[in-house]
Amino acid sequence: MKTTLFQHHPRSQISTGFRKIAKISINGGIFMFPVFTAITIQMMSASETVYYVATNGNDNWSGKLAEPSKEGTDGPFASIIRARNAIRELKKGEGGLKNPVTVMVREGTYYLDEAIIFTPEDSGTEECPVTYQAYPGSKTILSGGRLIKGWEKEEGELWFTEIPEVKEGDWYFNQLFVNGKRCTRARIPNAGCYFRTVRPLDAGGFYYKEGDLKAWENLEDVMIVVYHSWETSMHYISLLDTENCIVKFQSPAPWTTGYWERKQRYYVENVFEGLDTPGEWYLNRKTGILYYYPLPGENMETVEVIAPLLEVTLVNFNGRPEAGEFIEHIYLKGLSFQHTNAYLPENMPNSSQAAFNQQAAIMASGLRNSAIENCDIAHVGEHGIWLRAGCQDNRIVHCHIHDLGAGGVRIGEGASPETESLAALRNVVDNNFIHDGGYLFHGAVPVWIGRSSYNRVTHNEICDFDYTGISVGWSWGYAPGSANNNIIEYNHVHHLGNGDGLSDSGGIYTLGISPGTKVRYNLFHDLYSYPYVSHGSGIYPDEGTSEMLIENNIVYNTTTSSFFQHYGRENIVRNNIFAFSGEAGATRCREEDHISFHFENNILLCEHKNMLSRAWSNGNYRIDNNLYWNSSGSEIKFVSLSFEEWQAKGNDRHSIIADPMFVDAKNYDFRLKPNSPALKIGFKPIDMSKVGLYGESEWVNLPRKIVHRKRNVPPPPVE
Repeated sequence: MKTTLFQHHPRSQISTGFRKIAKISINGGIFMFPVFTAITIQMMSASETVYYVATNGNDNWSGKLAEPSKEGTDGPFASIIRARNAIRELKKGEGGLKNPVTVMVREGTYYLDEAIIFTPEDSGTEECPVTYQAYPGSKTILSGGRLIKGWEKEEGELWFTEIPEVKEGDWYFNQLFVNGKRCTRARIPNAGCYFRTVRPLDAGGFYYKEGDLKAWENLEDVMIVVYHSWETSMHYISLLDTENCIVKFQSPAPWTTGYWERKQRYYVENVFEGLDTPGEWYLNRKTGILYYYPLPGENMETVEVIAPLLEVTLVNFNGRPEAGEFIEHIYLKGLSFQHTNAYLPENMPNSSQAAFNQQAAIMASGLRNSAIENCDIAHVGEHGIWLRAGCQDNRIVHCHIHDLGAGGVRIGEGASPETESLAALRNVVDNNFIHDGGYLFHGAVPVWIGRSSYNRVTHNEICDFDYTGISVGWSWGYAPGSANNNIIEYNHVHHLGNGDGLSDSGGIYTLGISPGTKVRYNLFHDLYSYPYVSHGSGIYPDEGTSEMLIENNIVYNTTTSSFFQHYGRENIVRNNIFAFSGEAGATRCREEDHISFHFENNILLCEHKNMLSRAWSNGNYRIDNNLYWNSSGSEIKFVSLSFEEWQAKGNDRHSIIADPMFVDAKNYDFRLKPNSPALKIGFKPIDMSKVGLYGESEWVNLPRKIVHRKRNVPPPPVE
């Protein structure tokens, strides 16, 4: 008999009874791991081929036994790579797969010496898929790191250990994890504080305030991190002129410093002299000595310290879509992928948006009809998962993706595909918890779709990044694009930016002509951008966003606007609730000779006077049947006009100013009371009960255990 474990599961099948969550308390923190339960896994039929991998296994054994034999002559494999090779041998011997194949990976941490690479020869079929999964009831970690031991007490608060491989030039790392928590590379000034540039030099450096930068030890390893608008850039130092207070970079920034702010923010990291705060660390490349400042309560004789050995990627699905060679019907289930470095070369290739140049812990090209389900991806240097060219009909479902140097899930490429076989199409990102990212690459996005169509991003919880929540498009202006018919619905996106992150951001950010794309039934809130450069909004159709449907969303608590359209045409914005925005309920930025959008049946609730802001004078928009209300009781303005003056220009002829009668707006309960006047303008109540994660209660309630990043708005630069 076939077990449903090896088949594609509709939502009703994967939402219940499929996995449990193991809750482990480490040093006061709560970590959740996917654990398969034996009760949900049917007995393997005789027609199933099963291999086992265990930490006490041996790659010279058959892999057919779950445990070593009493004689010690046979048992499980020691590595997934050996199991992969066994499946290759099986296929060659039988002329292809005759039965489904499962690799059961037993409890423990597997320290990888190299990335696991799958090629087209590792494919399964629809009838005979290949599954790599955690053994029932186990917590299985695939780690790209190594344990660091041998700690000794330094004078003061520091501890140190010598790593010979570093001193010999064979190993260097830029991430460190202690007791399952990311540590901070020693930085000046400390987290939450910044230096300011004095004046620009060019894209390759700037003038600094005397005393901010110094001729520190190992200056060649120090990195300068510069905040621009929607991105940061990272730079090694090529010249430090302390007499004239000039610093020059090894590689240029995307913009000249001073372009976005006359005095831009920056900090320096990997500075031994900055090692002054608990949780910070420093690695001396020359001596091989690793220093660490323990957190209160940490016992350096018992802590688990892990440093990455592998560079960026743990698993690579290396298909060849340009040659029509794909990897198909492979499933990763219940596994945890952890501990990778970030790629920080001397000539750092800085991205101009969304940490585009960075790669991922799980990379895929030419992957089709496959899935990553119930997995944990954490403590990685760059992105979590990237489905690149030729990735079609894949599912990323029920994964916990967190503690990321960059973003969570990426789909697509930066350029439009030349053929359909090279396109990333029809992928599903559903029921994932993606949080706490952008630690190195601050402009990274939790879910990014570029030049890719017919994808579904649904029921995800996203929080605690420095920039935007979901980004869709990647073509600017009105040139033909290749991101259409994407469905973004039932996502809960919140607590982004936190005031000292980046600017020009949104809960969702879109670009280009996008027919068939729908943004609906999402909840966006607590989106606080850095306020001194540009805006931070809830729903942000940027350059050229066109032919998109935006309906039945709730947005509240934003720095600037709930809805902010830079420029675009023929978008439909209807039946949304826009509340408690910092500057205006809705913003239109550009006057154009076509219809920008249809703005109808929306409720706008503000505590300030501005319902609408910026460019609304040429009338090339359709706006009607909306409800406006100012809960502070002050007069409402439409740009600079009163409501009567606004209506006299032909706008909002059937709209009203009235209390929408929410159940409890102060506590963000935006359900309508039965006699709400909003019902008279055609507004239909929005059901938010399905927003976010679904499944068993432990999974659904996991986001409530997260402590969000503290909102921290730095003071404006002193002129």
